[in-house]
Amino acid sequence: MMRLCAVMVMSLLSSLIAVQASERQNWNVGFHELTFLDPLDSQPMHAYAFYPTTAPDNVTRVQGYPIEATEDAAVAMGRFPMLMLSHGNTGTPLAQHDIATSLARRGFVVVAVFHPGDNYLDHSRLGALSNLYGRPLQISEAISAALLDPMLSPYISARRVGVIGYSAGGETALILAGAQPDLQRLRNYCQQRPQDIDACKTQGELLVDRDDLRAQADPRVGALMLMAPLGLMFGRHTLSDVHVPVLLYSGDGDELLAIDKNAEALARKLPDVTGFKLLAGAGHFVFMAPCDDMQRAKTPGLCTDAVGVDREDIHRHLANDAVQFFDGALGSPMNTAGMQTASAINARLITRESSCPAARRSGVPDRPVACRFVLR
Repeated sequence: MMRLCAVMVMSLLSSLIAVQASERQNWNVGFHELTFLDPLDSQPMHAYAFYPTTAPDNVTRVQGYPIEATEDAAVAMGRFPMLMLSHGNTGTPLAQHDIATSLARRGFVVVAVFHPGDNYLDHSRLGALSNLYGRPLQISEAISAALLDPMLSPYISARRVGVIGYSAGGETALILAGAQPDLQRLRNYCQQRPQDIDACKTQGELLVDRDDLRAQADPRVGALMLMAPLGLMFGRHTLSDVHVPVLLYSGDGDELLAIDKNAEALARKLPDVTGFKLLAGAGHFVFMAPCDDMQRAKTPGLCTDAVGVDREDIHRHLANDAVQFFDGALGSPMNTAGMQTASAINARLITRESSCPAARRSGVPDRPVACRFVLR
């Protein structure tokens, strides 16, 4: 009898949560820090999840970035698609904080992952196989962590997951979708273009620090948005297993990545390119959030664009295009306007550990992917 009651309550809750919004609602934004274990060495790693909320707007400075979001605000009621954000080499995902918050306002949960060993504070894995193959595993672990997080998991639609990749994060996103890097292509490129100092610092040779790692796709990923993507190691045959829709952006003034061998080559070779937009005059860093005065004084090279390039306008279009693209590829969010906030219902939720399937990842300890919830 108790089991029947639990099933009935679950059915009622699912019906309430699955009410489809007649039109997309604009929310305010909350953010929540996730901490989980790096699948490469079992050390703690971090991500920030940005999500819709009905709490008042606030500006919070995080690691020097003025972010329009309130920490740990109650999650708005709904089932929202989840987008993972992978940053470039030696970077931070907070450099795209405005895109993350814009998407959260439009009904997405955006999880911005800090890649251990390849961020602005830690370069220890840069140029190594552990970085090439480890970054996608870290994104997969972040997906699982978000789907298990007590605060976020009831409001994420686990079957609607996409990835946004910037620069080297584009390479990471492609591997998650099934691409297989060809290391010889990088060697050949560096023989042809040794003047490419950024890509060919080691003449195209990666440090073999982990021979147990391989490229591993994540079947939960259903769409990719790539901005100034790194794609030197991918040919048509190594991209043939990427069967998800891809939206591509690049600037024709990119000073770091050769467009013809990266974004343009990917646009020609990927099986399912929804769109490829080449921004006139834009450089590699135009995809970072517009800078405030403090950032402009500290990092003018990252903040200054060519004459005639309007970074703020570009980012408005990026956010709008991303909403339309991921809505089409993953489906729009379902909300329950007027219902309880997440904090009100979280107090009545308990996790059924036995119902959590194990993560399917070679060489990574089994961890639950997602859990069911029942009311006390």
